[in-house]
Amino acid sequence: MGFKATYQSWKQKLQPRAVAVHRKIPRRLRKPLYGSVMAFLLFLLLDVLFPFRVEVEYSTIVTANDNTVMHAFLTTDDKWRMMTELEEITPELKKAIVYKEDKYFYYHFGINPVAIVRAMYNNIVEGKRTSGASTITMQVVRLLAPKERTYWNKLTEMFRAMQLEWHYTKDEILQLYLNLVPYGGNIEGVKSAAILYFDKSPNHLSIAEITALAIIPNRPTSLRLGHSNEFIQQERNRWLERFRADGLFTDESIDDAIEEPLSAYRREAPKLAPHFSYRMKRLYAHLPIIKTQLDLQKQRKVEQLTMNHVNQLYTQNIKNAAVLVVNNHTGAVEAYVGSADFNNRDDGGQVDGIRAVRSPGSTLKPLLYGLAFDKGVVTPKTIISDVPVNYSGYKPENYDGKFYGNITVEHALANSLNVPAVKVLSELKTEQLTLALKQAHFNQIGKDEDKLGLSLVLGGCGVTLEELTHLYHAFAHGGNYMHFNWLKGDSAIYQERLLSEASNFMITEILTQVTRPDLPLEWHNSAHLPKVAWKTGTSYGRKDAWSIGYNKNYTIGVWVGNFSAEGVPGLNGSETASPLLFNVFNEVDRNSQREWFMAPEEEIEFRLVCTESGKVPDDFCTSKEMDYFIPTVSSNEKCTHLREVWISPDSTISYCTTCQPDAGYIAAEYQNYSPEILTYFEQYQIKYDKIPTHNPDCERVFANGVPEITSPVEGVDYFVDEVDSTEIMLTCNVANDVEKVYWYVNNKFYKMAGANEKVFYYPPEGKLKISCTDDKGRNANTWITVEYITF
Repeated sequence: MGFKATYQSWKQKLQPRAVAVHRKIPRRLRKPLYGSVMAFLLFLLLDVLFPFRVEVEYSTIVTANDNTVMHAFLTTDDKWRMMTELEEITPELKKAIVYKEDKYFYYHFGINPVAIVRAMYNNIVEGKRTSGASTITMQVVRLLAPKERTYWNKLTEMFRAMQLEWHYTKDEILQLYLNLVPYGGNIEGVKSAAILYFDKSPNHLSIAEITALAIIPNRPTSLRLGHSNEFIQQERNRWLERFRADGLFTDESIDDAIEEPLSAYRREAPKLAPHFSYRMKRLYAHLPIIKTQLDLQKQRKVEQLTMNHVNQLYTQNIKNAAVLVVNNHTGAVEAYVGSADFNNRDDGGQVDGIRAVRSPGSTLKPLLYGLAFDKGVVTPKTIISDVPVNYSGYKPENYDGKFYGNITVEHALANSLNVPAVKVLSELKTEQLTLALKQAHFNQIGKDEDKLGLSLVLGGCGVTLEELTHLYHAFAHGGNYMHFNWLKGDSAIYQERLLSEASNFMITEILTQVTRPDLPLEWHNSAHLPKVAWKTGTSYGRKDAWSIGYNKNYTIGVWVGNFSAEGVPGLNGSETASPLLFNVFNEVDRNSQREWFMAPEEEIEFRLVCTESGKVPDDFCTSKEMDYFIPTVSSNEKCTHLREVWISPDSTISYCTTCQPDAGYIAAEYQNYSPEILTYFEQYQIKYDKIPTHNPDCERVFANGVPEITSPVEGVDYFVDEVDSTEIMLTCNVANDVEKVYWYVNNKFYKMAGANEKVFYYPPEGKLKISCTDDKGRNANTWITVEYITF
C-alpha cells in the first residue's frame, strides 16, 4: 500500500472521530482551546529549534566518608561555585527561599501572570520600576545566561523559563537557583556561602543562618557577611518576624533564631588531605563532588604522627615521609599522607611520596619466597646456605656485611638476608618474579623488565609506596590482588591471584615472627596492640626506608627518606620507618579484635622434616621438627645431610671403593656439607668435623686428591688487552670421582663448572688469588698478576 492510500485509509478512520469531538466542545471554548493547542505546539517547535542547554561549571569539591568537604577548587573563571545536592536542601531551607523569592513557585509554569500584571500596574502608577515579577525559574535563566535588560530579552527569559519548567522538576530548578545565586565577590551558591562563611554544609545550617543567606542576594552591596553583620542581623530578625506571622516556622524556632548571634566571617576554602585531593581531582575531573572513602579523623591523626616522626628525624637530615592506610574489609583508602608537610616547599612537601618511584630495598622478598613455595623449590624449614657467591660478577652481600652459613628459609626471610634471596631467585629465574610484579601492576617493572637481573629482589628496580602497599594488601587477602576503592560505592574487585592461599599463609606466618620495635617500650599495653605481619626494606645508598604491614583489618605502607634522593647513613627500614608504621597501626587499629588468618586446610599440611636439611627425614635423621608443605607441590626429596665414609680405625685416612682394604677399616658418618659451605668454613676458620684425608696410595686420585690448577700458571704476569677484553682460561685436574669444581677469585665465588670444563674469566688489574675447590671440599690456590695494556 502506497503513502497516498495509507493516508486516505487513516483519514477515513480518524475524521469521523475528530468531527465528533469537535461537536462536543462548546462554541465559546473552541477558539481559546485551539489557540492554546496551537501555542503549545508552537512552544514545542521552538523548544526543538532553540534548545536551552544548562551547562554549569562547578567548583570541584572532595568529600570524606562522612560527607565533610575536605578540599575545594576554584572554577576556571575563579569562582567558588559549589554544587548543592538535592538531599542537602532541607525543608527549612526550601521554605525560606521559596517564601522570600517566589511564594507561588510550585504552582506556576515558570511565569507568574499575576505577578507580571501587579508589577506592570505598580511601575505605571509610580512612574518607575518599583517591583519585579521574576520567578525563581526566571532568575535561574538570568543567572545561567545573563543579558542586558530589554523587553525582547525579558520575553526571551520568559520563554527560557518555560523551557526549564518543561525539562526539569521544580526541585531541580530550585537546586539550580541555590547553586547559582550570588553572595558577593566570587562566591556563588548557598553551599559555597555556607562553607566559606559558616564552615557548614547547607543541611547543617540553622534557621537563623538560612534566613541570613536568603536575604543577601537581593542586597549584596549593603548586606556583606563579615563586614555588616550587625545590620544583617537586624534585617534577618525582621524577616524572621515575617516568617512567624505567616506561620512558616514554630514560635519556639523563631525565638531561638532571633536570639542566635551572627558570627559569620570569610574563611579559607577547605584544603585538607591535599595530596589525596589533588589526585582525586585529576582522576575524576568530570565530577563536581568527588565522594571518597577517606576517613578524615584517621587522616588527621596519621598526618600528625607523620609530622611528629619527621620532626624527630630532622636533625639526622631525614626530612620526609609518606603513609598509606587501606581498610582490608572494604578496600577503602582511609588515610593518604603524601609528605610530612605539604606546605614545606624547602623539602619538597608538595611531592606525593605515595606515587614517587623509589628503590624498594628488601620489600619484594616475601613475594619471591611465596613464588618459591608455590613452585616447590623450598618450604619454610628448608636449609639454604648464606655464604659468599658470585653470579657473573654480581656478588650480593647481607645488610650487615656478614654471612651466616646454613640457615632456614624462614630465618632468611624474617631477618631479610640478601644472599639466600638471590640464590632462590637464581633458581626460580628472574622472569618469574618479574611476571608476578607485572600482574601486581608495578608499572616501572613492566617498563624495565628487559634490564632487570638478580639484583631485582634486593631493590634493583623502581616501585612506588602505593604499589608496595597494594602487594601487601594482596597478602592480606590470601594472595589475591584487589583494587583499592577510592570513591563511595566502589566495591572490592578481584584482579589477579599472585600466590596460592597455602603459600600466602606461610609468608604471613613468617612475617609475624619479627620482633616489633614498639613492644619493648609498651609491653604492658601489648594486649591492646594489633597483631601485624610486616616487612622492612632499605634501598642501596640508604636513600629509602620502608616498612609495610598488614593484619585482618588494615594494610599500612610507610616510606621515610628525602625527596631529593639524598642518602643518610642512619636511614634504615627497621629503625627509621618501622616506628612510624606501628605508631599508625596502634592508632587506627588499637583495641581491635585480634582475629588472625587461618591456614587453608585443603591446601596446606604439616610434616616432620630433618632440622639439618629441612627435607623429608631419612633413617639416620635424629633431630626433627614440624614444617608446612603444599601436597603434590613441595619437594619430597629425602635428607642427605650425612654420608657414610670408610676410614682407618685411627680416623686418619679415608678410603674409596677402589682403595678400600680387605680388612682393618670402619664405617663412619660425616656431615655431607656442600663445597661452598666447606669453603666458607675454611675461609672463616669455622671448626667442623672433617673427613680424613683420602688414602694417599690410591691410584685414582692425584696427589692427596687435591685439585691441580693448570691455568693460570702460578707466578706468571698476564698482560690483558684492555680494548679487546681478553679473558684468562681457568682449568684444573681433579680426582676421578669429582664431578663439579668451584672457582673463586680473591676468595669470592665466581663460577661452578664441570670437572674438565674450561672456564673463561675477564680479570681486574692487579694481583689475584685464583682458587679451585672440588665437590669433595679439597682446595688449591694460585697467584698471578694482571696488567692492562693496549696492543
